[in-house]
Amino acid sequence: NLVILDRIDNPAAIAELKAINPKVTVTFYPYDVTVPIAETTKLLKTIFAKLKTVDILINGAGILDDYQIERTIAVNYTGLVNTTTAILDFWDKRKGGPGGIICNIGSVTGFNAIYQVPVYSGTKAAVVNFTSSLAKLAPITGVTAYTVNPGITRTTLVHKF
Repeated sequence: NLVILDRIDNPAAIAELKAINPKVTVTFYPYDVTVPIAETTKLLKTIFAKLKTVDILINGAGILDDYQIERTIAVNYTGLVNTTTAILDFWDKRKGGPGGIICNIGSVTGFNAIYQVPVYSGTKAAVVNFTSSLAKLAPITGVTAYTVNPGITRTTLVHKF
């Protein structure tokens, strides 16, 4: 099973993913990472009820727009923290959960800031530190956490950079 949570429904992308391996069920749910944690928890309850288990969460939402300070922080950091916190309620072994894996998408700017985008760089540094803290709790929670920190990549994220 592959579950995609995104603000934008992209049927062509979903069809492309399904074509890669027809044995995999691909499901889309509309989701905005900036919603309150209670809404995220409600959506996760629906997903867990349907699938019974979820093994991996990839937090990949992100924007690069230092002119929208609050939105950049909300998407790049607060949304990631809320989504992670919500799924921990399902996975935490201290609460009877099975454990799981969290992959947070950071950036090399989390280690070496780009001075032209200090807000973006700051959010990615926060992601790296948040994830590092979670990773150290893995023996207690059963949840492995790590970041993937790519360099600048040709995506829509950098079109206005």
